[in-house]
Amino acid sequence: MQSLRQVTRRWMLALWVASAVGVAPASLAAEIRVITSGAFTEAYKQLVPLYEAATGDKVISAFGASIGNAPDSIPTRLSRGEPFDLVILSEGGLAALEKSGKVVPGSRMDLARSQIGAAVRKGTPKPDISTVAALKQAILNAKSIAYSASASGTYLSAELFPQLGVTQHTDVAAKRIFSERVGAVVARGDAELGFQQVSELIYFKELDFVGTLPDEVQQTIFFSAGLVQGSTQADAARQLARFLSSAAVAEIVRATGLDPVGKPASR
Repeated sequence: MQSLRQVTRRWMLALWVASAVGVAPASLAAEIRVITSGAFTEAYKQLVPLYEAATGDKVISAFGASIGNAPDSIPTRLSRGEPFDLVILSEGGLAALEKSGKVVPGSRMDLARSQIGAAVRKGTPKPDISTVAALKQAILNAKSIAYSASASGTYLSAELFPQLGVTQHTDVAAKRIFSERVGAVVARGDAELGFQQVSELIYFKELDFVGTLPDEVQQTIFFSAGLVQGSTQADAARQLARFLSSAAVAEIVRATGLDPVGKPASR
C-alpha cells in the first residue's frame, strides 16, 4: 500500500507535468484506447497514471509486437478491427500501418530512441560484446540465443547475423521469440544469450545486462505514436502523444532505458 508521502508526491508530480506540458483536466473526461509495443512499455506504464491524474482522462491500454502476424501483434489486432485511438511502435512499423491505411498520414510523433542490448541469466558468464569482433565470438560461443520477433529481431536476422558471417550458427542456435519478452526466455534458462531493446531487458531481476551492441553495428530506431484511422478521441489522443514526447517527462523516459526526444525540463 502506498504511503501518504508517496501519494502526495505522485499528485504533485502530476500537477507539475500538467503545467509543464500545458494539459488541463477536461470538463468531460475522455477514454483513450492505446496499443503500444514492448520497447516503450515500461515508460508508458509510469507515465500514463501521471497523465490520468493531470487530465482526468482514462487511458485503456493494450500491448503487442510492432510487426509480425502473431495474434497479439499490433498489425494483426488493427487488421481485426479492434478499436484504438493511438498506436505506439517502431518507426518502421508505424510507416507500414500508415501505408496500409490504419494510421492517419502525418500524425507521427516521435517519443524516444531505442537501442538493442544483450543479457544473460544472472550468475552465468557475461560475454564481451564491446567490439564487433567480440560480439561475433560471443554469438558463436552461445549454445542457444533468443531474439525478438519485433523490429530489433528483424534487424538481427536479416542484417546483423549475415553481416557478421554467423548465420550458419544462428540458423541452428538462435530462436525468434513471439508473444513474450526475450528476457523471460533467458531468465528461465531456455536461452543462454538474449537480444532485445534495452528497455525490455533491464527490468528482469533474474538477468545480468551485458551491454548494448557496438556502435558500428547498432540499430537506433525511433518509437513513435500515430493516430489510428477512425479514432473517436482524436484530440485527446494527440494530447496524450504530446505529453509522452514532452521535455517534462524526459527524465522518466531515460530511466527506463530509452533516449527521450524531449530535453529534460528544469523543475
